[in-house]
Amino acid sequence: MNADPSRPSPAGRPDNSPLLPFAERELPAGRHQFHKERLMARIHEDLRTADAATTTAVTTARAGGSRNPFLRRAVFVPAAAFALAGALAAGFFSYVDRGAPDGPGSTVATGPALTTRIGAADPKGAPQLLDRISLASFSASGPAVRADQFIYIGSRTATTYVKTVGDKSTVVSEELHMRHQWNSPDGAQGWLIEPGNTGPAGVTLAGPDEKGNTRTPYLNAPTYDYLATLPTDPDVLLRRIYEETQGMGSGPDQEAFTTIGDLLRGSYPPAELTAALYKAAAKIPGVVAVDDAVDAAGRTGIAVARLDEHSGQREEWIFDRQTLAFLGERSVQVQGESGEQGLIKPGTVVFTSAVVNRTVVDRMKELPPTAR
Repeated sequence: MNADPSRPSPAGRPDNSPLLPFAERELPAGRHQFHKERLMARIHEDLRTADAATTTAVTTARAGGSRNPFLRRAVFVPAAAFALAGALAAGFFSYVDRGAPDGPGSTVATGPALTTRIGAADPKGAPQLLDRISLASFSASGPAVRADQFIYIGSRTATTYVKTVGDKSTVVSEELHMRHQWNSPDGAQGWLIEPGNTGPAGVTLAGPDEKGNTRTPYLNAPTYDYLATLPTDPDVLLRRIYEETQGMGSGPDQEAFTTIGDLLRGSYPPAELTAALYKAAAKIPGVVAVDDAVDAAGRTGIAVARLDEHSGQREEWIFDRQTLAFLGERSVQVQGESGEQGLIKPGTVVFTSAVVNRTVVDRMKELPPTAR
């Protein structure tokens, strides 16, 4: 139920894996942020190559990586997606085209790299914090979903990457922008609208996978109905996550953490499963609590995080300090350097996403009142 074109697909992904009916980083089958950045880099590169006058090479902010979250899934964006244009039905939705600094067709501007203060990590604080978050999430569950309804997720997001023009490479960040995604509980129907990734009308998330096969939901590209079948015992759930992500990412523990983060950010898990995911995360080695973090909507909070020692980037799940509600997720370079020529320095926000609205609506492309 999450289709995130910003995150690429992992190696080892099932041949018949769905393009993310749910993907929030759009359709890859996992959601490693590296991947998201990789997917975004490929998208920007395709757009730039359309300009015969200028040759622009875009490299992903993340060197190496295994799969993807709105960024780890298989690239779901068909070539035709960029050709889609036109306005949505009157009164429904519109956004301003801010120009195309990165090439023909791009509607997301870029600017200086996003940076942040690196919050202090507490290795001993994560278990207790996650236990509290688990309890809070269970009591604050959203409405149930009928088979004829749609799950809507509105998020504010941006990616940082290395942009190369001629012989000059610089680190740039996308302008923070909204992405709107709808998915039916069974994943058979879905729609995505995101400046820079789709035309104003958006693209469908329905249909067969890239090989023409009927999409089958799985852990890194789930549907709401699929999520409802997952075990809610934290130990059993975590064991399944490790088994299904074996060989992906930069290590089993980091991949398990990323997978859970993808589900928390890009899907609509039932209350029992959400609580279990937090309890399962507390059992992953290396998970820490972070005293301060800011999401893509500018909301401050505390975070649960894990450092990917391969890339030096720390993946942070951000929560409201008072309610412990999930706010969003970001990846911050905290150790060493990454990207082409090591241009991504500590303090750089490599990827950020804030869940602004997540609810159930009656029709595809319907915006809830709070999102209009």
